[in-house]
Amino acid sequence: MARLRTHTCGQLDASHVGSEVTLMGWVNACRNLGGLVFVDLRDSHGVTQVVVNPGTPFFDVAASLRNESVIEVKGGVIRRQGATNTKIPTGEIEVVAGGLVLESPSDILPFPVAHTSHDESEETRLKYRFLDLRTERMQRNVKFRSKVIHHLRNTMTDLGFLEFQTPILTSSSPEGARDFLVPSRAHPGKFYALPQAP
Repeated sequence: MARLRTHTCGQLDASHVGSEVTLMGWVNACRNLGGLVFVDLRDSHGVTQVVVNPGTPFFDVAASLRNESVIEVKGGVIRRQGATNTKIPTGEIEVVAGGLVLESPSDILPFPVAHTSHDESEETRLKYRFLDLRTERMQRNVKFRSKVIHHLRNTMTDLGFLEFQTPILTSSSPEGARDFLVPSRAHPGKFYALPQAP
């Protein structure tokens, strides 16, 4: 199978029917109906429904997928056989899997990522920050922040400002990630700490 996706999970619509696509993302939900397995595949752009038919060599893998496992799917786009899902842009279509690779299996999750995490304590969300950042609310916040910073940078550039990136030497702090120390030439035996984001 190819190692690069051809489309994002929020990109496919009825105009792609008949196309062969490769998608990569997290398992948002997996429904094993005995004869068929339906996988809602999610990335930062949206969700696409994938259908795995019985008799395929990867059917057992698909049937045992846990939420947040990372998979790669290659298959053909067809119109949904059942009711369309008007809540998502890809709701008219589904991808019939011709190949499926489990890239990274997921353990049992401390909280459901696909749904709201408002009920989770802040301590739990911060402990599992890598999962919290996948939730819809946090994805929306990160994208909004990116757009604001992009707008500010463009505006400042249009006004003639220049942006410089320079190393910052500062005293070491007790919290944060591992320090990288730089020896001082002016003060033998003393060190500067390069600040690192945790």
